[in-house]
Amino acid sequence: MAGVTAGEAVGFAVPAAVGVLTRDSAWAFPLLLGAGAIEGAILGISQAAVLHRQLPQLSGRRWVALTAAAAMAAYAIGLLPSALAAWWTSWPLIVQVLFFGAGAVVLLTSIGLAQWLELRRHLADATWWIFGTALSWLVGLAVFFAVAPPFWHPGQSPVLTVMIGLLAGAGMALAMAAVTGTTMVVLLRRQSRSARHVVRYARPTQRRP
Repeated sequence: MAGVTAGEAVGFAVPAAVGVLTRDSAWAFPLLLGAGAIEGAILGISQAAVLHRQLPQLSGRRWVALTAAAAMAAYAIGLLPSALAAWWTSWPLIVQVLFFGAGAVVLLTSIGLAQWLELRRHLADATWWIFGTALSWLVGLAVFFAVAPPFWHPGQSPVLTVMIGLLAGAGMALAMAAVTGTTMVVLLRRQSRSARHVVRYARPTQRRP
């Protein structure tokens, strides 16, 4: 868990810094997408390093690429509402609720769904990874928004703003790693028990002479 926590905390530092430094820039959106991809790549590297101990056939390159692409997509989903505020604010309330509800589901499941494309090759019941990962980001983002916004104020120095974001990001990383780590432990144990069960009942019965 420590390795994944560190990986996400370090990865999140990139979009945290980019977000503050490009706050009023026309390039903020594409730069944040790139920063999100970097965060995803670093997270993917840290996760693959841990997973290889139990799933040695897992493709690290594929895992990292899928995680980076999904993280960039998640950032796009998260940034679009503010970028398109003039468009959706005129919608009826029920349409807004449905739109943002669907967006939240896609955002929370994006990384787990992308990683499932590789994980399903090596782990039984890998579909549960999608739900476990979605829960991990829900908890992690709750930690982040509980910590950072109360300490962010207009007029703060960029350095202080980034430091607050990094502290909240570390809490988010720890929460995310705890939930995904628990999910993976459960899935690995289930696979191990299933394998032992198959071996036990696949043994040929010895016939009496």
